[in-house]
Amino acid sequence: MAGVDRELEELSRGSGDEMLVDGKDEPGDADTPMNLAADSTLGNKRKLKKIARQNSKENVVANSAAGFIHAPRSWKNSRRSRNGFGRGLPKKGGAGGKGVWGLPGSELLEAYEDVNDPNYDNENMSNGDIELKAVIPDITVEDVRRKVEPIILEYFENGDTHEAAISLSDAVPHNLRDILVQFMVEIAMDHKASHREMTSVLVSDLYGQVVTEGDITKGFENLLANLGDLIIDIPDAPMVLGNFIARAIADDCIPPKFLAVMKDKSDAEPFQEALDRANTLFTMKHGIVRLHNVWGVGGALRPVKYLTRQMNLLLLEYISSRDISEATRCVRALEVPHFHHELVYESIVMALEANSASKEEALCTLLKSLSDAIIITPDQLEHGFFRVFEDLADISMDVPLAYIILDRFVDRCYKEGFLTEQIVKRLPSRGRKRFVSEGDQHLIKNHRII
Repeated sequence: MAGVDRELEELSRGSGDEMLVDGKDEPGDADTPMNLAADSTLGNKRKLKKIARQNSKENVVANSAAGFIHAPRSWKNSRRSRNGFGRGLPKKGGAGGKGVWGLPGSELLEAYEDVNDPNYDNENMSNGDIELKAVIPDITVEDVRRKVEPIILEYFENGDTHEAAISLSDAVPHNLRDILVQFMVEIAMDHKASHREMTSVLVSDLYGQVVTEGDITKGFENLLANLGDLIIDIPDAPMVLGNFIARAIADDCIPPKFLAVMKDKSDAEPFQEALDRANTLFTMKHGIVRLHNVWGVGGALRPVKYLTRQMNLLLLEYISSRDISEATRCVRALEVPHFHHELVYESIVMALEANSASKEEALCTLLKSLSDAIIITPDQLEHGFFRVFEDLADISMDVPLAYIILDRFVDRCYKEGFLTEQIVKRLPSRGRKRFVSEGDQHLIKNHRII
């Protein structure tokens, strides 16, 4: 028994060559039968050391005998450095490591060639002697037409030749500038005189910057050659093309000898008719000066008396034919939307002078149609009626029943729904009652109370 006690005492002290690693005995020591017997004999249990997380350098305990590092199993997936150095931070700001994409944007910083890339070209990419050449795509005539037409139509709306020149220069290559001139004139031939004048101005402004004399000459040659096809859609195409040629000569875009050179190239009747028209305009007295108005004076440049007379004539023609579409076309052709109040004024005065229910109804229908189509705007409509109200005292000297007829006409228009309350409220009336002896058809006017 004394020998057993001495053995237990020596085991409890521990030998010098035994070492605890992380609060745990050497493998195999704790499970020996002698240790179990000692524990049961002494009646006290051995407590394991508490595991505490420390820096990576402090958690390393080297076994001099085994020569390996033993760490807790809970640190198996730890990102801390295994070599005992570092602060345990992720590498490269979280963008490094195996099987990751890397830091966002890092693909732009690293430019390298992968030999295993299927697109790798050993001849062109590896030596660095790469030569880039500008490739101009081929453009067809239809592509030119598709690009030019919206630019010209926009130019008809704003009249800005500088913007049109920039757009056309970018859209049409140099070798197709003659096609550009041809398409510009063809588009203008389908439009009204004011647009043709704008096209002549555009050709003159493009000369020397976007198109050359040769381009304009070639463009007119193409138009003369295609004149037989243009007549199908534009019956007066020879006369219109002759005007364009004469105007181009007057603007010094093409030389006068163009007419003599082209005279012998074809015997077709439309071809010769266009050249004769241009020659007549160019050779007449003061022809170069007159050619500046070859398309006529349009819009607001015409005298007021001329516009008033034209409006009066179209109203008379409408009363005769009752053709609203033709009257609308004539109003649009005048191209004076700022002067449509004159049309309203002339319509009311004509209704007052006619003193006819059928003519009043026809004129009311015309004003309603023009108002619904927004050809006559509400402000122009009000301006025209207010002008009649102001001049009614003078009109009544020639038309004694002017007040009664005007009241009837305003009521008719108001029932149609295109007059505003403001116009009806400002309807004038005489300051006294008018009796039967004054020719009121046995009626006494009831004063309107608004």
